Amino acid sequence: MARLSAGVLLYRDGPGGDVEVLIAHPGGPFWARKDNGAWSIPKGEYGVGDDPWEAARREFAEELGLPVPDGPRLELGAVKQAGGKVVTVFAVRADLDVTEARSNTFELEWPRGSGRMQEFPEVDRVAWLPVEAARVKLLKDQHPFLDRLLAHPNAHPNAQR
Repeated sequence: MARLSAGVLLYRDGPGGDVEVLIAHPGGPFWARKDNGAWSIPKGEYGVGDDPWEAARREFAEELGLPVPDGPRLELGAVKQAGGKVVTVFAVRADLDVTEARSNTFELEWPRGSGRMQEFPEVDRVAWLPVEAARVKLLKDQHPFLDRLLAHPNAHPNAQR
C-alpha cells in the first residue's frame, strides 16, 4: 500500500502582482548542501482512514511551529511521487509572517556509523517565493501543485475573496 502524505501550500499576492507561495527546505545533513530541487511544500505522512486536511494542518504546525492561518481553502488534489508516496495538497490564501517559524526536530546517527545521535530540525528554513522561483527550488514531483494552483481561478491576484 502506498504511503500517504498531506500538506498545505500557503499563497498570497506578491508585490509585483505575481502569486507567491510558502515552501520549506528540509533540515538534516542529507539536504544541507542541496538547494534547487530540494525544497518541499510543508507536509507529512498520515494513515489510511485519517482526514488529509487535519493531517496537513498538523504537519504544517509541526514543521513551521505556526498554525495554518484561516483563509479560503483550495483542494489541489493528489499526486503520486516517483517513490510511490501519494501526496495530497490544500492551498490556503494567507500572508503569514514566518520570521518566528521554528521546526520540530528529529534524531539521526551522524556521522553515519559513528554511534553519535544528533538532533536536526525537520525544516531548516522557509521562504515566500514567486511561483516561478519556487518551481526551481521545489522537488520536481511537487510541480503539478503549482500548476494546479495557478490554474485555479480563485488563486490569482485580485481574485474575489
